[in-house]
Amino acid sequence: MGADLLLFLFLTLAAAAAAAGQRPSTVTVGALFTYESTIGRAARLAIELAVDDVNADNVVLAGTKLNLISHDTNCSSFLGTIEALELMEKKVIAVIGPQSSGISHVISHVVNELHVPLLSFAATDSTLSASEYPYFLRGTISDYFQMHAVASIVDYYQWKQVTAIFVDDDYGRSGVSVLGDALAAKRARISYKATIPPNSDADVITDILFRANMMESRVFAVHVNPDTGMRLFSIAKKLQMMTSGYVWIVTDWLAAVLDSSRSRDLNDMSHIQGIIFLRHHTPESDAKTKFISKWNNVARNRSIDSALNSYGFYAYDSVWIVARAIDRFLNSGQQINFSTDPKLDDSNGSTLRLSTLKIFDGGEQLLQQLLLTNITGLTGQVRFDSDRNLVQPAYDILNVGGSGSRLIGYWSNYSGLSVIYPEILYRKPPNTSTSTQRLYSVVWPGDTTTKPRGWVFPNNGQPLRVGVPNKPSFKELVSGGTGHDNVSGYNIDIFNAAIKLLPYPVSCEFISIGDGISNPNYDNIISRVSTNHLDAAVGDFSIVRNRTKIAEFTQPYIEAGLVVVAPIRRETSSAWAFLKPFTVEMWCVTGALFLFVGVVVWILEHRTNVEFRGSPQQQVGTIFWFSFSTMFFAHRQDTVTALGRFVLIIWLFVVLIINSSYTASLTSILTVQQLVTGITGIDNLIASGLPIGYQTGKFTRNYLIQELNVPESRLVPLSTVQEYADALNRGPKNGGVAAIVDEMPYVKIFLSSHCNFRIVGQEFTKEGWGFAFQRDSPLATDLSTAILELSESGQLLRIHDKWFTDPSCSSEDSGLGAVRLSLGSFWGLFMVCALICVFAVMIFFARVCWQYSKYSSSGAVEPVDAAAVTAVIVGEIQPTKPKPTRLASVKELMQFVDKKEEEIKKIMERRSSIKDTRAAGSADSSAKKVLADFKSFR
Repeated sequence: MGADLLLFLFLTLAAAAAAAGQRPSTVTVGALFTYESTIGRAARLAIELAVDDVNADNVVLAGTKLNLISHDTNCSSFLGTIEALELMEKKVIAVIGPQSSGISHVISHVVNELHVPLLSFAATDSTLSASEYPYFLRGTISDYFQMHAVASIVDYYQWKQVTAIFVDDDYGRSGVSVLGDALAAKRARISYKATIPPNSDADVITDILFRANMMESRVFAVHVNPDTGMRLFSIAKKLQMMTSGYVWIVTDWLAAVLDSSRSRDLNDMSHIQGIIFLRHHTPESDAKTKFISKWNNVARNRSIDSALNSYGFYAYDSVWIVARAIDRFLNSGQQINFSTDPKLDDSNGSTLRLSTLKIFDGGEQLLQQLLLTNITGLTGQVRFDSDRNLVQPAYDILNVGGSGSRLIGYWSNYSGLSVIYPEILYRKPPNTSTSTQRLYSVVWPGDTTTKPRGWVFPNNGQPLRVGVPNKPSFKELVSGGTGHDNVSGYNIDIFNAAIKLLPYPVSCEFISIGDGISNPNYDNIISRVSTNHLDAAVGDFSIVRNRTKIAEFTQPYIEAGLVVVAPIRRETSSAWAFLKPFTVEMWCVTGALFLFVGVVVWILEHRTNVEFRGSPQQQVGTIFWFSFSTMFFAHRQDTVTALGRFVLIIWLFVVLIINSSYTASLTSILTVQQLVTGITGIDNLIASGLPIGYQTGKFTRNYLIQELNVPESRLVPLSTVQEYADALNRGPKNGGVAAIVDEMPYVKIFLSSHCNFRIVGQEFTKEGWGFAFQRDSPLATDLSTAILELSESGQLLRIHDKWFTDPSCSSEDSGLGAVRLSLGSFWGLFMVCALICVFAVMIFFARVCWQYSKYSSSGAVEPVDAAAVTAVIVGEIQPTKPKPTRLASVKELMQFVDKKEEEIKKIMERRSSIKDTRAAGSADSSAKKVLADFKSFR
């Protein structure tokens, strides 16, 4: 048993020794980049230093040397492909590079076939996705994040249009595509794309910039190669495009150029004054400081005249990423083996020697080790997310001024724009809300700190195409035509007045839309603006929800809510007109309440007030007389009790309100006009089921159908003022309409010449009219400001008074249909009055009950004469005990209530005195008995 165990341990150790012996002494990786380029010069030395540091490390790849083979791609996709194939012949197991996104697209196909991981430190094209290029891995920040940083800057300064200037290759096109999406998410857009072909000369760039300068946007986003970029700004300055009013936002290529220049040319710096540019954010660390010092020392010894840029940091980290991945790959027991690809056989006589290209068998395993990277490098934390992008992407935002640049803030995917280091924000909860976004002040081109407006009216020789509706009626508002001389109206005057207030000239070409016979469809006109067939639409355009989704509107210059117009007639008087102010229910309840109050006052006053006493016939007459005489405040009876006076005061207040309401309603019935159809407002109109007129082409039809659920069969389209009048006069029984729903300005014009129609009910929407422009057009904002200036100066009101004339109808006809007063208007008042009456009666009967109880307890004493009282006193006769009498019947109770209160008090006083007399007689008797007993005792 012991021998077997020793044998097992021996074999295990032998196997481990054999495995250790199989670990290669050298591993070969390749590098592809352009040696003589801004990025390549910094990356070349950084890669060499990284390889030296890896080989000097005692932990990573211990016992194995990292061998690097680099090839120059010469900024050419074709040459880069050739160099990549030659590099693959040397059995490299990973490739660092290339720096160009275009070359990366081509080479990625090669490494996909040969299963060799490709780690690029400078290819930022976001379309290099893992799904299409599984063996491609980006060791720097994707342009996806850089373009979102640019969009955040545009949104921070509230610009809405951007001109994109980019190189016409994979790098440029994909970057601008992402920028367009990022701007759209912030309600901005790329208004013009200026494409620069690769290797363009100065004349081509001049022509491209000249055409871009003809557009309205003055915000330029520049995404080009370093070699093209500086020539572009030199030409832009010659074209006066680096002056006040311009905005230039440049991607990270400019940072690479400026950082790589040891002694900046002041002439070059003068071309880029005031621009904003991005640079990869790399946190400060001791390792970074030591590397910069080491890189500079070596560069000085080798007489390298360029300086280090951020891509050099990513190149250095890329070497370490590959070295650590290979180390983990070898430690897991994997072997470095290559196999032949049968698809690359030379049997067909090809002279390309493709058979020399071998498949790396461990490529998939090495790729997985690369994806597991989690280290801290010169660029910060190096780790890949699920989309194979570096985590925590961040950029420095800089502003060029003088001979250098200054930091104005940071952008990170974690917290957006900020002036705080991203590393500090990473320790807090993410917050990208608008209120937290901040940048330091910027010195813009033209040496100004005032934020540029970001656009001007385009100087392309094209006037503003303004659509104007041509209608057969309501010419006071807008009369369509072509040219300035053929358009007129209230809306046109306001538009022209606002245009004159703009700080820049705007030429307009008015385009008539419609034949002048029937109304054009207003939604179609707005659609033509959104599809760029028109630049603007001027006229009576309501600002409604569905239109604001496709066009930009100015500040409303007039309120134009919907109202209902109905026909009216003068009510003919009748012999019974005096009964019409109140409904039948109101008359009945009012009469009953009069009688009820009369009865209550009689009850309260009957026992104390002689005016409320007498025979039954007299008392009934008093109740009726008192009740109805209070209507005219002519009652002659005075109230003497507190409760009666309280009830009367409340009742007189009620009578005052009833009289006033009756008088007002009767006056209205006898003098004002009445509605023919009985329509009193929009709710009543909808419920009536009668035909409704609306203006053709306006939004009213859709509003009635979609918002108020009115059946389309009830709607009658009308176009002219005469059609309005005819339809209302005919009425629903003769093929007309019961009422018309339209906007207030049209109704004012219509009613100014038609006195037999009136607005009924209230304005039930709150729309306004505005001028329509294309989405995010800055003209809409500037014209809104101009409209506010017109309003503040009073010019808006003067234009209104010019076109909206006073109505010709007399003011005495302004009243509309008096409404009969119903119980619903007074039930609260009547209820309060009734409750007070009931409360007073309850107090009255409570007092009566108390008096009755006291009266009953005193007993009924028969009257006695004086002789009897004397006999009792002298003892001649014995007093008889009185029999108590009780009011035991309802009749006796009613008799008690009917008695005057003064009589009750007298009876109760007499009873009290008799009791006192009897008490005295009883005392005499007791004394005599005591005396007799005493005598007998003696």
